[in-house]
Amino acid sequence: MSSNLNNRRWVLVNYPESMPEERDFRLDSSLKVPELKEGEILVQASYLSVDPYMRGRISPTKGYTPGVELEGLMPAGGVGEIIESRADQFESGDKVALENFGWQEYAVVEADMAHKVDTDLAPIQSYLSYMGMPGLTAYFGLFDVASAKPGDCVAVSAASGAVGQVVGQLAKAHGCRVVAIASSGKKIDWCKEIGYDAGINYRKVENLSDEIKAVCPDGVDVYFDNTGGPINDAIMENLNLNARIAVCGVISLADKVGKPDIGPRYLRQILIARARIQGFLVFDYIDRYPEAREHLGKLISDGEFKFKEDVSDGIESMASSFIQLLNSENFGKKLIKI
Repeated sequence: MSSNLNNRRWVLVNYPESMPEERDFRLDSSLKVPELKEGEILVQASYLSVDPYMRGRISPTKGYTPGVELEGLMPAGGVGEIIESRADQFESGDKVALENFGWQEYAVVEADMAHKVDTDLAPIQSYLSYMGMPGLTAYFGLFDVASAKPGDCVAVSAASGAVGQVVGQLAKAHGCRVVAIASSGKKIDWCKEIGYDAGINYRKVENLSDEIKAVCPDGVDVYFDNTGGPINDAIMENLNLNARIAVCGVISLADKVGKPDIGPRYLRQILIARARIQGFLVFDYIDRYPEAREHLGKLISDGEFKFKEDVSDGIESMASSFIQLLNSENFGKKLIKI
């Protein structure tokens, strides 16, 4: 079957020195899908994801995973349907998720790279969001890295994004007071709808540090940092005693990858607050994914969970969707329907 199919895929053609542009990528068409080997499956994409981590992957600067080579396939998580299988554990028609699908319509992968998804529990695209990497990231970042406790004041940047939406609802269900920081009034309204207690549109305030102090008068106990940059600076000026900061992402540096992160130094504030700052990657917890999915599944089953998606149509929109995400022009988890 695979020999009769043509694939379309996006490759990297230039390492951007600042904010990526569409010309840094190229859509290749009419590519033959390779024949399957024993133990492999052929998956047709239903949805693909764009995520902030991809910015670091398109830089020659060393990161936590190998970068994309020029003319290399752009990375992406994907969900879809198996249309051919030469692996015992899968058959045609199975719905699966892949962390390394790539910006393409078809993927041939080893079967152990895929896992079946339960579309009775949640829609297939949710396994790229709250039931997938963003949801797992929220769970481990909040409970393991930040050690959130009932009664904590939890501040979340990019609060209406893929990870932030889940962090807020997990923290609220855990008995925390939750504060959203986002880039528009509409995003803040959505955050309050899903359970955030307060919100700050950082683009509309004169002094973000003062605004955080007003909504967190006793200081911030937990900061879930999805952005870095000036929002992080403002939080550092408002830490409560024994504050914990989980560094999940630095999307504010999307135009500065490989360059110095210039800003104030807050070692004295960290010292006085006896604060703990920890970076983390969701892959650090791969052996505990079932635990997180069970917790998230219970939250969803309770019927109170809400999640917003921002969906574009067609493989043609991959590059523009990625750039929208980096510029905070998305509203919700950015997905591409194939």
